[in-house]
Amino acid sequence: MRIWLAALLLAGPAAAADAPPQILNIAADAPQRPFPHSWERMFGSGRAILSLRDSYRQDLRAVAAATDFRFVRFHNIFHDEVGLVGASHGRLTYNFSYVDQIYDGLLENGIRPFVEISFMPALLSADRRSVVPFWYRPNRAPPKSYEQWDDLVRRFAAHLVQRYGIEEVSGWYFEVWNEPNIDFWGGRPKQATYFTLYDHTARALKSVSPRLRVGGPATAQAAWVSAFLRHTHEQGVPVDFVSSHVYGNDTAANVLGIRAEVPRDQMVCRAVRKVHEEILHSRQPALPFILSEFNASYANEPQVTDSVYMGPWLAQTIRQCAGLADMMSYWSFSDVFEEQGVVKTPFYGGYGLLAERGIPKPAFNAFALLHKLGDRLVADTDGALVTARADGTLAIALWNYTPPAGERQRGASVPEAPKRFEIRAAQTAADAQLWRLDADHGNVLAAYESLGRPSSPTPAQIGQLKAAAQLPPPQTLSAVDGRWQVVVPPRGLAVLEIPPAKPPR
Repeated sequence: MRIWLAALLLAGPAAAADAPPQILNIAADAPQRPFPHSWERMFGSGRAILSLRDSYRQDLRAVAAATDFRFVRFHNIFHDEVGLVGASHGRLTYNFSYVDQIYDGLLENGIRPFVEISFMPALLSADRRSVVPFWYRPNRAPPKSYEQWDDLVRRFAAHLVQRYGIEEVSGWYFEVWNEPNIDFWGGRPKQATYFTLYDHTARALKSVSPRLRVGGPATAQAAWVSAFLRHTHEQGVPVDFVSSHVYGNDTAANVLGIRAEVPRDQMVCRAVRKVHEEILHSRQPALPFILSEFNASYANEPQVTDSVYMGPWLAQTIRQCAGLADMMSYWSFSDVFEEQGVVKTPFYGGYGLLAERGIPKPAFNAFALLHKLGDRLVADTDGALVTARADGTLAIALWNYTPPAGERQRGASVPEAPKRFEIRAAQTAADAQLWRLDADHGNVLAAYESLGRPSSPTPAQIGQLKAAAQLPPPQTLSAVDGRWQVVVPPRGLAVLEIPPAKPPR
């Protein structure tokens, strides 16, 4: 099977219109390999109690309709506001009412839980004053009694199995804590005390059923994986998957242990490859790896997470990470989110695909476009992914990665110029469909600016913003001399769909 790709660099803004195109020549018998959509099977969200809101569930359904959404992860199923742990006459009591409503709501919408076991109920905490400085103040302290903690975990897991059945719950994931290597864990020393927490939690879960899947270390910045796998192997502690987190603006010193500047569009997959290699070189090389949080930024940067920049960033990340992680959980699917308090304005650099009031951001449209890719990879090169579907349709992502507005790449300015592609394929008899996401297509921020950036849009303005956020219908492109020409502007993403050629009569 054959394919050749010729990539010719663009000369810069002045010469962009006349620069030679990047050529993708796709042979009829081009080789293909599996291309699972690992980036869209799982999404993160805020804390557990938010899932009871109608706005959360509306956003969940919207993302599920546009992607291959199967699992959701959130913090704080053990938080006091869920009401799980209480006390009566000096003894601990358990109330699963809200827990049931939370998980019932997910399952009714076809989404399974990726259960993050966190944070510490106040009645079990060794230090009630040790809280994360979020608006809802989760407690990060270790338990004052591991006997009480083990009992809580066992009762929690047993209740889930009794309510939903082991066939269902064995398909979930149970992740122990959240980012214990930074300020979300109050044990000292951090790593040793987290390993103790993990050991107790994993064994308590497995005592309910060995079929329950448990993993960790759920660290920030791709940390502790080798030490975690060495510990679990040496101590005989169950582990069914490895999880960690990374963001595009994490530093190379924190993630990779090097003094270098790694660009935002490379950091996530540099970290993913690092963890992938650490698992391969461990005593348990077949363990699945789940990147249970990722995004282009962990900060509130509107020019990043609210903008069309997310289209090419996401495509670039998918291309680089292909085959290195079993699932990647974008943080998060919705701006129904309160870590910094109640949302004050729709576009503040929130992590969600949908802004307040269910307004789709460009990132939502990027996921919707990249969902169109096939499940077989034909080729990938700088700025392009060529995939095939089972019916022979080619789905090709084309993008023009440019750093966010005002950001310099590796300390130098980057010329902003359109990028030209020329696609040559065997399906020359068919018309192709072209979808676009860029400053002029599927970009709600342009409409928001035209309204004067209202901090609290009226119902009529919300309607206008939702309409402006929609992706326009695809453009029909006919091959000219067996070629399709596509020009992608800076920070633009396009998906070209070429159906199989009809057989001759």
